[in-house]
Amino acid sequence: MASFNIGRKFPILLLSIISLSACTRIGTSELGLDFVSKDYFNTQDTILVVETETVDRPDSLRIYGSDVHIVGNLTDDALFGATAASMYFQLTPNNFPFYLQGNKDSITVDSAVLVLSYAGFYGDSTKPLKLNLRRISTATPMLMNLSYATNYPEVYNIQTDAALANPYNLDFTKVGDSVFNRFESARKQIRIPLLKSYADLFIKTYDSTNAYKNDSTLRAYFPGFALTADASSNNNVLLKTSLVDTNTKLGLYYTTNSLATPGKKDTLVAYFKFSSYYNAQANFIKRNRAGSEASMHMNGNANESLVYVQSSPGTMVKIKIPGLKNFPNKLVHRAELIAEQVPTEAPNALEKHLLPPNYLFLAAYDSASPLLRSVPNDFQGSSDAASFFRFGGQLMYKTSQGVENIATYNFNVSRYVQGVISRKDSMFDFRIIAPVNDSIRFVPPRPSNSISTINYLSSGLGNSPATGRVRLGGGSHSKYKMRLRIYYSDL
Repeated sequence: MASFNIGRKFPILLLSIISLSACTRIGTSELGLDFVSKDYFNTQDTILVVETETVDRPDSLRIYGSDVHIVGNLTDDALFGATAASMYFQLTPNNFPFYLQGNKDSITVDSAVLVLSYAGFYGDSTKPLKLNLRRISTATPMLMNLSYATNYPEVYNIQTDAALANPYNLDFTKVGDSVFNRFESARKQIRIPLLKSYADLFIKTYDSTNAYKNDSTLRAYFPGFALTADASSNNNVLLKTSLVDTNTKLGLYYTTNSLATPGKKDTLVAYFKFSSYYNAQANFIKRNRAGSEASMHMNGNANESLVYVQSSPGTMVKIKIPGLKNFPNKLVHRAELIAEQVPTEAPNALEKHLLPPNYLFLAAYDSASPLLRSVPNDFQGSSDAASFFRFGGQLMYKTSQGVENIATYNFNVSRYVQGVISRKDSMFDFRIIAPVNDSIRFVPPRPSNSISTINYLSSGLGNSPATGRVRLGGGSHSKYKMRLRIYYSDL
């Protein structure tokens, strides 16, 4: 950006003016930043109309082992339709061949418990959630080194056979309680006891001569766990869990002859945990928008008054700004794309639990690729926290049109707009997405814009899978209009 003097020098001048000036400002931007005094610039502002359309984002997400995983159902979401989520995973010991401590003949089985890390929920947690744990069938084993496309469970057809445990009722009011036993002190654990037959299998039947010889033999004997939720218990909540958290493990509890004191018994535990190297995993999240309000506004109309953003795997909004093409050459102080939530006039009890995404991302659409890419000159990458925050997209709440707590997302596109109107840079259409593990083509700001790399928008920056959705005002909405607001001065 060294050659773009206006874009580089003006923010420095602007900050100096703001810090030194105590006079009345002309106005305040909708990003919450005061603008320069009229003693310095004759600042004006205008609003450009945008055209908006909601489109699906099929096959947009892969969930990795280090990500939050989702289990549950949403069936009563009138705005976005139904969601069903299930997870499949493997747990293994730290080393192979694996031996249980003690003499096999002296071992007495106590129990086997699947422990899952509780990472929160999305939706209505006022009712318990019934979880079902089953074994993955040996006829359809999971594939190592495969990143499963989240929105297409039928493609992979992972089947299950036997139940590994009795149905487990998760009480959200108690899941955060502390757990104390002779082996650990922990919080936020979901503890599902396996049936006695499977405790015997893991502790007595399997050993280093068969299943525990190596990781491949263990997967052949026991392909893994399948966790689903029974919609009859609570059909409006999604459970979040983490495979890589230390809380997640299979605990094998048993007693054996003491090695230190002959004639006595030791009570011991062995843990199987998740390893990205040894273990496969998949988190399937199936969307069904049939009959939903969103489906009625995904009809190809390029100027919808309502648009819908759903976190991946979800929907996105296409945006065109035709008025920018002939905008006169001005000194741009701030250009911001503003998107506001359209509140539900008569919300049901569920609506208050289905919160907007924590973060939305504004991308430019490169029709020549066709790929999502960074907004030229304004998005400077996700690794620079300060510039990432300045670009915008973080969830804010404000009062709008007399209604409180309206979700709002603002995006700073000042350098992009300046380049278009001053240098006649290429214009792009935009896309708004609610990213989880999305990647975009990152083109650095000028003068380094002749190269490109891949930039990753990880869930740590914004949203967990399937959690977060918002109805926004489109470019033609009468009250909550999406718009591009430009603050500028004459050259």
